[in-house]
Amino acid sequence: MNPHRLRAAIGASILAVVLGTASAQASSPAIDTERVAQARFGNDASWYSARIPFFESSDPQIDDVYYYRWKLFRAHQRDLGAEGFISTEFLDDVGWQREPYASLNDASGFHIAEGRWLRDRRYADDYIDFMYRGGNDRHFTDYMADSVYGRFLVDGDRAAAVRHLGAMRHIYRLWDDRFDFTKGLYWVEPLLDATEYTISSIDASGGKDGFRGGDAFRPSINAYMFANARALAKLSAMAGDTTAAADFAARAAAIKARVQDDLWSPALSHFIDRYQVTNEFVKYWQPIRGRELVGYLPWTFDLVDDDARFAAAWRHALDPQGLGGATGLRTVEPSYQYYMRQYRYEGTAPECQWNGPVWPFQTTQVLTGMANLLDHYSQSVVTRSDYMRLLRQYAAMHFQQGLLDIEEDYHPETGRPIVGLARSHHYFHSGFNDLILTGLVGIRPRADDVLEVNPLLPVNGDPQALRWFRAQDVPYHGHSVAVTWDADGRHYGGKPGLTVEVDGAALAHRATMGRLTVPISRLRLPEAERPIAQSVQLVRGQFPKGSASGMADPERVHDAIDGRVWFFPELPNGWDTDATRSPQWFAIDFGKPVRLTRAEIAFFTDGKTFAVPREYRLQVRSGNAWQDVAPSGSRAIGNGITHVRWTETVADRIRLIVRQQPGKRTRLVELKIL
Repeated sequence: MNPHRLRAAIGASILAVVLGTASAQASSPAIDTERVAQARFGNDASWYSARIPFFESSDPQIDDVYYYRWKLFRAHQRDLGAEGFISTEFLDDVGWQREPYASLNDASGFHIAEGRWLRDRRYADDYIDFMYRGGNDRHFTDYMADSVYGRFLVDGDRAAAVRHLGAMRHIYRLWDDRFDFTKGLYWVEPLLDATEYTISSIDASGGKDGFRGGDAFRPSINAYMFANARALAKLSAMAGDTTAAADFAARAAAIKARVQDDLWSPALSHFIDRYQVTNEFVKYWQPIRGRELVGYLPWTFDLVDDDARFAAAWRHALDPQGLGGATGLRTVEPSYQYYMRQYRYEGTAPECQWNGPVWPFQTTQVLTGMANLLDHYSQSVVTRSDYMRLLRQYAAMHFQQGLLDIEEDYHPETGRPIVGLARSHHYFHSGFNDLILTGLVGIRPRADDVLEVNPLLPVNGDPQALRWFRAQDVPYHGHSVAVTWDADGRHYGGKPGLTVEVDGAALAHRATMGRLTVPISRLRLPEAERPIAQSVQLVRGQFPKGSASGMADPERVHDAIDGRVWFFPELPNGWDTDATRSPQWFAIDFGKPVRLTRAEIAFFTDGKTFAVPREYRLQVRSGNAWQDVAPSGSRAIGNGITHVRWTETVADRIRLIVRQQPGKRTRLVELKIL
């Protein structure tokens, strides 16, 4: 039987059993979200308590990383003003970003996969709008159309899913410039796949370099384009365009066939690259000579047939001498001639390479593929214990010397960051919370009116098993879902086993770990609130303009109105007062009269150098005079948002005046005026 049909049949049989006893099953005790948010996020708790799904488990390290990853998501939301919010890959500027937004399209799949689980839909909405209104410049490969469809599977909003269908189809067809019509496959330079120094690029240079070159038919770009075509087929069908739906379905089927026929290496038992280029070192259509982690990406998007021949590839991910490094999944096996040879430096600091280091980027993709393998493939290579071991290994990677800070890449034996440049801190080119919700918790989003849950936990007694977990406030098709596992009933004080709740009512239960399905209606979603920040400026020197007292650094002055808010001490962000004078001020000149009603002020504190001001006030300029717009003495908070409201006024300038704490400086991360 087809595994997808088998899954549905099993789920239907379980549903018939559990619904008969659902009324007798009480809901599990809810997580105290206000308490957890305060403990995890301090003064910024209100942002999270209103938006995120909450999670707890018997593994405190997984819990720590889960909440850190929401802090990471929040930090990477850049406010563009009238254009809304986008997700960034690097917190601060890098030379290859799209100006002036600091956007990069290669991480969009992770950004949307994480953001689809927020109860506040604005962030994913705005980001998708931005990317399909010109933001996706195809600087790198991506699978964004598939991500938009994946978001629809969670929220069920058909109108939002098809809103940019024309642009999505257009961008797909633009990739014909990387399509070889004789082979029926896409090719790409590894650098533009966001994976420089791969086997293909190093070997195409004769082992001398590998930053550029090495054009190849890769499992990555072809899996992405398969997933995008499949998504466009489904979205076109939703929009009533049967001709386009058939066209894209045929494209997806053709890519699938070609990947399995031509990118599968029987000798290596793995999906591999073939060269698209011919030079003195490599020849067109020649296969590369080693295994890379990228070979698992076809499973990330369910491209691969349920065939034991293909499933055998997963042995390499578990092999300590293969791709299974001591602290993470290697991108290339140690047998490769140029494994872990460092080619590229910034000064004396090592730069990014994909010839062996562990990358959270691809680790996320492989764990997604492994979850698919375990959920609906018939195979005996990978176990749920393997999945949880690798998930815990990935969670541990987030910690460095006891601090949470995910970076670009890591040494597979030591677990230490390799690149370690300033830009690398709190890097958002990976996912984690989507893995928790779809893998560990096991919510398998679907297009129909069914909630399906299949946690990927091993049986009790396995060292990787969890005794208990609970996820709650999870948005799904307009409802609020909770999933609870309690192996013996002791932690939550109810029936042992797995329970699924919808809008506070327990609708399904089973005593053992396994699959549950629940029918669920599709509710209309409320419109997201979209206040516009009038103070944000992306281009230095244009209105609105920032200025400050004293000889302030123009770059730091601009930081306070650039739409970016984070409180990580590793990356300074904002305008600082000097240490001696008080009071000091920061002003915004709008260049024209504007209506002003409120402010959101972000102050940074570190318990050492920086503290919130002991006093602050806001003033607006009316004519040539400044006047207070709000009473002084409102309590300022650090590492969170200080909200100030006043009766609407019209002014062309506003300024914040601060008096510092004795012996401390004030850092203004962002002054947002709405």
